[in-house]
Amino acid sequence: MYAVNWEVFLAPYVQVVEELKVKLKGMRAQFEYESKHSPIEFVTGRVKPVTSILEKARTKDIQLNELESEIQDIAGVRVVCQFVEDIYTIVDMLRSRNDFTIIEERDYIQEKKDSGYRSYHMIIRYPVATVRGEKQIIAEIQIRTLAMNFWATNEHSLNYKYDGQIPKDIKARLKRAAEAAFRLDEEMSKIKDEVQEAQRIFHQNKKKHK
Repeated sequence: MYAVNWEVFLAPYVQVVEELKVKLKGMRAQFEYESKHSPIEFVTGRVKPVTSILEKARTKDIQLNELESEIQDIAGVRVVCQFVEDIYTIVDMLRSRNDFTIIEERDYIQEKKDSGYRSYHMIIRYPVATVRGEKQIIAEIQIRTLAMNFWATNEHSLNYKYDGQIPKDIKARLKRAAEAAFRLDEEMSKIKDEVQEAQRIFHQNKKKHK
């Protein structure tokens, strides 16, 4: 029977998450240094817990020796931004990088899920330096607005509570909430220039008083 040493198995995934967070936060800082609007509001990342990996493997009938190739979100990084347009700016920036390879893109903003979920997913192959040489790790980058993130966080909590079987009435409310969140994003996009100008003034004043 195939056994997994989880500490050894997950170590490269931890490295991927940490390196991607540093790089993405560095991109955000570059915009701030230039007093420009940063499409990146904040960055988070996590490595899937072992219990979640095993549950996904069981649900999708994935063998333990297939985890690396068949589960794409063991390493996950989330980029949250203010405006929908920022999502596509970040996508273009990531496409232009040469330190990893994009192997798949899923646009759940143009084609939202039935639940109402919206986000942009990129599946990448990221090279990690290990003591045994370079290892190619599959990871997922999710890019979404603050409003999409608020909705998805709450939906995730409800899925956990109801073990993936959310009651119909709550599902319906969630769908309406998803549409309300997207309408908020659309309205904010209409005053994006005003918001960005206000943020520029704020950052310039903050620099003067340092």
